[in-house]
Amino acid sequence: MNVLVFKTSVQSTDQVKQLRPLLNKLAGRGRWNFALDDGDKILRVVSDRVSAEAAMHVLRKVGFECCELD
Repeated sequence: MNVLVFKTSVQSTDQVKQLRPLLNKLAGRGRWNFALDDGDKILRVVSDRVSAEAAMHVLRKVGFECCELD
């Protein structure tokens, strides 16, 4: 499995709830999580079928900033 890690502009659990259906559709339930306590508001996606571009597109489409971290 690949682990993709992103810096995001997501700030709250309410925003995570907004993104939940989109990320579940993209990666699958339980295959992603946010670390909102981290300064970079990290999103981790665990999947062999999700590209970084697809994940960034999902967040950007609904108005959040998102960039992949190395």
